[in-house]
Amino acid sequence: MHHFRYHGDELFCEGVSIETLARRHGTPLYVYSQQTLTDNFRRLDEAWAGVRHLPCYAVKANSNLAILRLMADLGSGFDVVSGGELLRVLAAGGPADRCVFAGVAKTEEEIVTALRAGIHCFNVESEQELERIDRLAGDLGCVAPVAIRVNPDVEAHTHAKITTGTYENKFGIPFDQVEELYARAARRRNLWLRGVQMHIGSQLTRVQPFEDAVRKVAPLVQRLKDRYGLEFFDIGGGLGIVYEEALASGDPAWWQTPRGRRMLTPELHAARLVPILKPLGLRVLLEPGRFITGNAGILVTRVEYIKKTGRKTFVIVDAAMTELIRPAFYDAHHEIVPVRRSKAAMVECDVVGGVCESGDYFCKDRPLPLPRPGDLLAILSAGAYGSAMGSNYNTRPLAAEALVHKNRSALIRQRQPVEAIWQWERPAPWQR
Repeated sequence: MHHFRYHGDELFCEGVSIETLARRHGTPLYVYSQQTLTDNFRRLDEAWAGVRHLPCYAVKANSNLAILRLMADLGSGFDVVSGGELLRVLAAGGPADRCVFAGVAKTEEEIVTALRAGIHCFNVESEQELERIDRLAGDLGCVAPVAIRVNPDVEAHTHAKITTGTYENKFGIPFDQVEELYARAARRRNLWLRGVQMHIGSQLTRVQPFEDAVRKVAPLVQRLKDRYGLEFFDIGGGLGIVYEEALASGDPAWWQTPRGRRMLTPELHAARLVPILKPLGLRVLLEPGRFITGNAGILVTRVEYIKKTGRKTFVIVDAAMTELIRPAFYDAHHEIVPVRRSKAAMVECDVVGGVCESGDYFCKDRPLPLPRPGDLLAILSAGAYGSAMGSNYNTRPLAAEALVHKNRSALIRQRQPVEAIWQWERPAPWQR
């Protein structure tokens, strides 16, 4: 259950008014609920109590230092996909020895940084990467912990841009090549074969693809464990969330879709997978990201104009694809609700931003109580892949972010000063 509710006609995050936060910090503004973040992490952690496990929060979902600190305090590990994300985790107080480092294009500098920090493991995506890690570990006089990422060629049945587990994707080693690669890796002096990893995609709403992949890979993992003494099996992330959710009741059925279908829960996920994984006798690593932060955050935006063309009603707001690119990039659905409930007539609207792209929209032909200029709207389920994918396109400053804990709030990222956008740019020496 998330902690964004209407109290009377006004939307609150836990015990703090969204309207008050918008007056204090301006808009566009991300607002996160600490209680929701905590509840989501603990729920997943408890669901997997039947097997030794470590949740490794996927930093790419939301990399704000305050959220990383909270995850570290809750005992989470971390899934990082760049040297920058690793340094963020360390800056937030997260331990390097609970970080797994994924990604297909790790540079020499990133590998050296991770080795010196004492990374828990590299998730290796190619044989050339394995060779590079071995060489750099030798140069540093250390042994590098590695887990080869298996591509199981299992269809995740999710959006084409976030599926990762088939041979059409750039990730991992083809299933039928993995054992030979482990054999070659075992002959390298500076590698420690610590585990096996896989990840089939993001925003999965059915448990069957997870089960298909784990059942396919588990016998391979058992053989590799027997041969090389592996310690863990990292099954990746991908647990989906509900996006199509109304707040009108003030007490939404968070784990039901609007059509009443049962949503994939951590309990169902664990119930189907633990019986397959437990006989392996390995620690299970999970990489939750969206599940932890997605429904723990909203994007608050102010209406600037209402524009009627005869065919369309456009609600033009001060947020844009620079703050939340998911609708433009994935055609993703996000519920949009008024911060202060209105009795205005319902009108089919396109809620759009001010960026000079026709794709800059948050919804199309969505029935909404017609707002007025100056009204505040909340774009829900924006805590994952929202701020983290923000940009300065059209020289727009990055949005501010606030964290709420009970009746307290804190600004955890100041709005970027516009001058900071070009602070590292310079005219060429021959220009006046």
